[in-house]
Amino acid sequence: MHELSIAMGIVDIAKKEAVRHQISEIELIELEIGTLSGVEIESLNFAWPLAVSGTVLEHAEKKINIIKGKARCLDCGYDFDLKNIFDPCPECKSHFKDIYHGKELRVKAIVVN
Repeated sequence: MHELSIAMGIVDIAKKEAVRHQISEIELIELEIGTLSGVEIESLNFAWPLAVSGTVLEHAEKKINIIKGKARCLDCGYDFDLKNIFDPCPECKSHFKDIYHGKELRVKAIVVN
């Protein structure tokens, strides 16, 4: 389950920010996770309590913003929603595309008391 290592990476980011700003507890952490990132939200939610136990995130609310996949066809220039990374362009059926949304995995915000 790589979601546990992802959760632990998020905890590390939060710890570094807490030390940097001399805070002991975080109220809210806001994440952006793309539908094409390969992260299973259910598995991340399952692993989350174990990863945050005894850390600055133990009592924090976790907010996840889901970013839908978007791409631009490199052959015809058509912009389209992308549900799967290997889907072709719906206009010309080309597989050559620039994926510009949906691969995100980032900490967007950390809120403290």
